[in-house]
Amino acid sequence: MKVVVKTQIDAYPLLSRGKVRDIYAVDDDTLLIVTTDRMSAFDVIMNDPIPYKGVILNKITLFWMEKFKDIIPNHLLESDVDRFPAALAPWKDELEGRAVLVRKAQPLPVECIVRGYITGSGWKDYQANGTLCGYALPADLRESDRLNPPLFTPSTKAALGQHDENISVARAAEILGAETAAQVEQASLQIYAAGRAWAAERGIIVADTKFEFGFIDGKLHLIDEVLTPDSSRFWPAKGYEPGHGQPSFDKQYLRDWLKKQPWNMQPPPPPLPQDIVDATAARYREAYDILTK
Repeated sequence: MKVVVKTQIDAYPLLSRGKVRDIYAVDDDTLLIVTTDRMSAFDVIMNDPIPYKGVILNKITLFWMEKFKDIIPNHLLESDVDRFPAALAPWKDELEGRAVLVRKAQPLPVECIVRGYITGSGWKDYQANGTLCGYALPADLRESDRLNPPLFTPSTKAALGQHDENISVARAAEILGAETAAQVEQASLQIYAAGRAWAAERGIIVADTKFEFGFIDGKLHLIDEVLTPDSSRFWPAKGYEPGHGQPSFDKQYLRDWLKKQPWNMQPPPPPLPQDIVDATAARYREAYDILTK
């Protein structure tokens, strides 16, 4: 196993190279997804990787997909590299622990975000107009306050390097169709509730998270990553106190450091000091260790 920033697998066509994942077409119905150690923040890919971050993201996703398979089917076919096609054997060390074979889905053009606490862009929107993605909220909320019930707050999927845009549930229904929008809202809230309860028993607050869905043979499936430190905000329950930002087991630590730098949130990003890289990696490892016990 080694640190992987960029794959060059010539056995199959490269379909996309995203902020974190490289995706290859194995055949018409099967994809190879490789979760690299690339790190993005504010929709910009950092020049410095977080060693083995991709392995942690992949393992956490596999853990949750197994746990949630009775709630909604997922696209996973195989995660054991020894069972991958023989054509991938030359890249076994690169793929070990960080690659999966999945069924090809038709992804939905909306990211499905669930917010259980008000923070991040949701807090900014609330400060500006007292609402969040079309929801009217009480006037006295503090940063990091719990939202009861959790809110389904979809967003658009922006192109690489662009920023996603929060949209209302009504706008999501216009994009997806009312039936599909209702399906993904119900699934998102159900998965979030189950994940939040599991994490709470282990001393972690899942402040918010995002899911992605797609259709396979006309049926909705959970795809991409699930409740990882890249797609979620994980806070330690011990010491939780609304009224300000919270310490975290996710990329928020890196975001907070970047906000203090003389950087305009556009490429190129500033170089990451080794202590920031190490501290970010440690938070990812800790989240994995706690959540998968």
